[in-house]
Amino acid sequence: MKYSSGNNFHGGIHCSDGTDKELSSKEPILFYNPRTVEISMRQSAGSNCQAVVNIGDRVVKGQLIGTPARFGAANIHASISGKVQDIVTAKDPQDNDTTYVVIEADTPENGMEIERIQNTDDYHKGFADISSFSREEIIASMKEGGLIGMGGAGFPTHIKYETTNKIDCVLINAAECEPYLTCDHRLMLEYGYDILNGIRLFIKASGAEKAILCLEDNKRDAAKHLNSLLFQSELPIEVKLLRTRYPQGGERQLIEAVTGQEVPTGKLPADVGVIVNNVGTAKALADVMFTQTPLISRCITVTGKVRKPLNFFVPIGTRFTELIELAGGFTAVYSRVIVGGPMTGTGILFGGGVSDLEGSVTKTSSGLLVLEDQAITETPCIRCGQCERICPAGLAPFKIDFACINEDYTLCEKLYATECISCGSCSYVCPAKRELAHRTTRAKIEVLKLRMERRKKQNG
Repeated sequence: MKYSSGNNFHGGIHCSDGTDKELSSKEPILFYNPRTVEISMRQSAGSNCQAVVNIGDRVVKGQLIGTPARFGAANIHASISGKVQDIVTAKDPQDNDTTYVVIEADTPENGMEIERIQNTDDYHKGFADISSFSREEIIASMKEGGLIGMGGAGFPTHIKYETTNKIDCVLINAAECEPYLTCDHRLMLEYGYDILNGIRLFIKASGAEKAILCLEDNKRDAAKHLNSLLFQSELPIEVKLLRTRYPQGGERQLIEAVTGQEVPTGKLPADVGVIVNNVGTAKALADVMFTQTPLISRCITVTGKVRKPLNFFVPIGTRFTELIELAGGFTAVYSRVIVGGPMTGTGILFGGGVSDLEGSVTKTSSGLLVLEDQAITETPCIRCGQCERICPAGLAPFKIDFACINEDYTLCEKLYATECISCGSCSYVCPAKRELAHRTTRAKIEVLKLRMERRKKQNG
């Protein structure tokens, strides 16, 4: 086991003392089978899928129900067997109009119960034979199985591996640097062989010489466990501990911390010989290749101001209300619910009661966090420069903030707003409580719109 102390990424903050993760880090993963799922047709990288089923159709678990409408989306499959009860358009947590396919189960294994699933397949218990899988077959299975990055924006996995660049190393992102979230931590402790077999498949698909599984040093138990599985295996997989520092799990920050390389502006990790995948995606790839099971479920942490913080493995489309109820309900009188972590997650608007909570689990839903709602008032910027000092992307958020307020998006472009990684660190450290991250993200979107308009004019 190696401890990376020489290479660090620029900026970053310490936003947690670890007690938040302790709420659920010792809780084994439980499986929950809902009676009804509401599967969003918007699962990855902000791109939609087109539903290919109709109301009244009977579908089986793993059946294709959505295909990409444009670049950036990935196949979507039925997460339970049953009847398509409805296909509706509603707002998702990001306030996008989204199509939902509603399926009601008609098989006995589904229902309102929690169970602990015992693993029986060989790839759960040791290193499986992957010699029969070709690079092309693995990449095709990634595409068919709807694999995406399960720790970030949800970019389709197969696209990363279709690169013509020479890949030297695959980095497995197991940093899980967001406060409160522990689902990746539990996956490593409970599904180590699944993950390592998935990593072996990533290596084969990329042609890389090795893979590095990267954890923060607050997960030493997981690192020790994975190293014990790798002991005497001679596999080209290294487990590396990194300093606990947010946002260690940012793609470019991870590359810089582990390899010492910076990904140039406008370039991709593959341009510097690296592919980065989330640890959950590694497990999902093993499931696809060894059991032909597409990405139809995921682990999610339900934590914060709930009676019993837990980690669940649930079908995609499981309703948030059911997960909150399974965790014992709210313990705060005025609750704010966030999909994801407190730094980069999306808040859900609701009436205040559990039954008022709308939304369902997607492939990128790493957490469902309940916090006590508190009113925060913005005050004028004091130009302290803290946001600029800690920005992992090397930006000046306070300058972008002023430009965005004045709707000067040309200036936002000159200030490199598009390089923002939306980590939220600037808002976290701001003594004036300014919504720096929100407005910088808005500026980023507006700059991208400007560029699209310029291209349209150039192309006539």
